[in-house]
Amino acid sequence: MSEPVRDFYEGLAEEYHLLFANWAQTVERQGATLDALLRRSGAPPPRRVLDCACGIGTQALGLAGRGYVVHATDLSPSAVARAEREARVMGVHLTTGVADMRTLDVQVSGAFDVVVAFDNAIPHLLTDEDLDAAANAMVAKLVPGGLLALSVRDYDLLVAQQPRFTSERVLDAPEGRRILFQVWDWATDGRTYKVHQFILRPEGSGWQATEHTGVYRALQRVEVERALTRAGLVDTRWYAPEETGFYQPILTGRRL
Repeated sequence: MSEPVRDFYEGLAEEYHLLFANWAQTVERQGATLDALLRRSGAPPPRRVLDCACGIGTQALGLAGRGYVVHATDLSPSAVARAEREARVMGVHLTTGVADMRTLDVQVSGAFDVVVAFDNAIPHLLTDEDLDAAANAMVAKLVPGGLLALSVRDYDLLVAQQPRFTSERVLDAPEGRRILFQVWDWATDGRTYKVHQFILRPEGSGWQATEHTGVYRALQRVEVERALTRAGLVDTRWYAPEETGFYQPILTGRRL
């Protein structure tokens, strides 16, 4: 799991912001959305948050800007370095580190009121052993009564549909025009799929194309819940996008 996932995000780190019409606005909007969820769950700022799949900081920066004490980690050193740069640009404070979510308990010190892993990070765990290891490690970093929050694609629906192509998006932004789309190659058993993320940008009289490939596991909701329950979480609850304003379903649970 580690090398392919790390390579995917290493390659995407400098282009990740291009997936959004306005990444800075996305950071602000998602920070507000998650702040509202954490307040509803009894964890308002200045609670200590571990974002263990921080990427370039989409959620970590938004939460830090709203008064949370954030430690942001990721498997990709380039993504973590980008998050550090963006924090300086945005004038927010957070601490960072490179860590595998399966071994947070040995790679990250201290305990946290909240642990988050958003943007469909958990489905990179392709085996039950990896999923259990990550669940145990995340729960181990929570204080008693602490909150874990994850977001994943709605695989209960996607497994039945097995889409092959995501509709293209044409974005006109200060960084210039770009066209985004994904091609999905499903395994025969429908349990995993390979995503090819394409980014097209004008270059001279033509277009420049970059492609980033990642593999995901189509985790059903019950599979995620069972892993977290085995790790010691209680009071698990799913939130639909229409409840939170976040673009993916969110699962929360508490450590005993």
